[in-house]
Order: sequence, then structure tokens, then C-alpha cells
Amino acid sequence: MDISVIIPLYNEEESLPELCEWIGRVAEANQFSYEVILVDDGSTDNSWNVITQMSSRNGNIRGIKFQRNYGKSAALNEGFRAARGDVVITMDADLQDSPDEIPELFRMIKQEGYDLVSGWKKKRYDNTFTKNIPSRFFNWVTRRVSKIRLHDFNCGLKAYKNKVIKSIEVYGEMHRYIPVIAKWAGFKNIGEKVVEHRPRKYGDSKFGWERFINGFLDLMSITFVGKFSKRPMHFFGLWGTLFFLAGLGISAYLLISKIIDSSFTITNRIGFYLALTTLIVGVQLFLTGFISELIVRNAPGRNNYLIETKTGF
Repeated sequence: MDISVIIPLYNEEESLPELCEWIGRVAEANQFSYEVILVDDGSTDNSWNVITQMSSRNGNIRGIKFQRNYGKSAALNEGFRAARGDVVITMDADLQDSPDEIPELFRMIKQEGYDLVSGWKKKRYDNTFTKNIPSRFFNWVTRRVSKIRLHDFNCGLKAYKNKVIKSIEVYGEMHRYIPVIAKWAGFKNIGEKVVEHRPRKYGDSKFGWERFINGFLDLMSITFVGKFSKRPMHFFGLWGTLFFLAGLGISAYLLISKIIDSSFTITNRIGFYLALTTLIVGVQLFLTGFISELIVRNAPGRNNYLIETKTGF
């Protein structure tokens, strides 16, 4: 199969028929074998009935329904598990992503050899103050932290090699950082394509301001997990040692000062409390690293590594 199109959705009954017909027209015009995987994230409207009706009429349309709302990351993860296409396309269900972008995204994966191609909505139709400005700041921070040169990490329109989506796991609200997750999994050939951003035709946005706060927390989490998930002692142990040595240095200074000047009162000095605090923090960080190391070494996935290829087996 050439293409799998994964569409997570929540209360999008009005847009689904138009979107699926549009995808079908694009696939037929380019002679793609394809499937559309609609993941209903616990919709409370008539979305699932629309999906079942479309699936009964068109064998290329498949549906997955969650019992309750789990979030976009969970929907994408289930879609990734079910996808069979050589190239996997993700897009939102609100018709703001154009299926006409699919052929070029497919070409960039198959012919130019990208592992992942992320859309860039260069011209947006969202509110400037509530979405555009915060989104630009969010993307700037993510670029600086991840060292991935993308303008729009959170664009729902992306294309992947099948191997990429089978090698990563998306949970929580990590869908914003799929390029970062893919990079830490060893897929570093990440490209970008300017895509059309269309005005919303039906319904309202399902995301509020809290996504930016959650986004930064998730960025810190994925950065730490990507670097230190297999070796937590290298992080906690390093900082624990530095704090402990700083505490020892301050303590040594106080003791030497007391020996030189017998009238010097240690407990009345701010350095005494600073030394005590840094020693305690250092020990706690070191113990945290030690306990984390024990957990990692006994975890079932402690020796699971992604292998690109084998020969002679």
C-alpha cells in the first residue's frame, strides 16, 4: 500500500465526508493505493455513525473509536499501530489541512529520502494574539532546545516513512514533539514543506491556552528522556556531585575561618546554611540518580534498541 492517511478527530461530523472524498480524489488522480484511518477520540456528536457509514461504502476507509476522550497523542499512536502504507500522512479533520499536499509529501519521502516531512503553515488564518504569536514563540524555543530547524512543530500535516511511526511511541501530549521523538529514535533526515492553511469551515478549535504551558513541560520531559532515559545517573549524579562539592568547599572555608579567628561564629553566617542546603541537595540528587539507575536496569525495556538493519542472519 502506498499511503496511509491518519486523521484523529473529536466532534467533526460535518467535515468528515468532504475530507474523505477529497482524499479519495487525490489518491485516484495520482494512482495511489491508500487507506484512511479515522480515529474517533471519544466524540459526543454523530462522528462515529458518519465513519461507519463511509466505511461501509468505501473499503479504503477504516475507523477506530475510543471509549472516551484520551487526546490527540493517543489517537495518533493508535493510528500509527494500524497503518500499513509505505508513507504515512497525518492531518487534522477540520479541513484546515489540504489533501492536495499529499502527492508532494509522498514524493519527498519516496524520492528525496526524508524520514519525516513536517508541514509549515507559513500563512495562517488563526487569531494573531491567541494562536499565531504564542505559536511562533513556542516554535522558537523548541528549535533552540531540539536543534531541529523547523518553523512549525505543531502542524498536523506531516509525512513519515512507515519505519519511523513503527519505531516511536506517542503519549500524553507529545504529538507536538514527534519530530523531536523521531530524532532521538535515530531518524535525523527531517524536512519541511510550506503547506496551505485553510480557514476553518465547520465547528470550533478544540485547543485552548493550556496547550502552551503543557507544551513546554512536555518539551522538557522529552528532552530529558531522550538524553538520559538509559543513563539517569549521568544527569542526577553529575549535578549531585557538583552541589555536594560546593557544600564541602563552603564548609571548608567556614572551618578554616574558625581556626584562624576563634571569635568567628559559624552558625551565624549565611554560608553555614548555604553549605548545609547544598550538601543535602547534592546527596538527594545523587540518591535520585542511584534509584533511577536501579529502576532503569530492572525495566523490561532496558535493552531495547532500534536496529536499522542486519546481515548474515
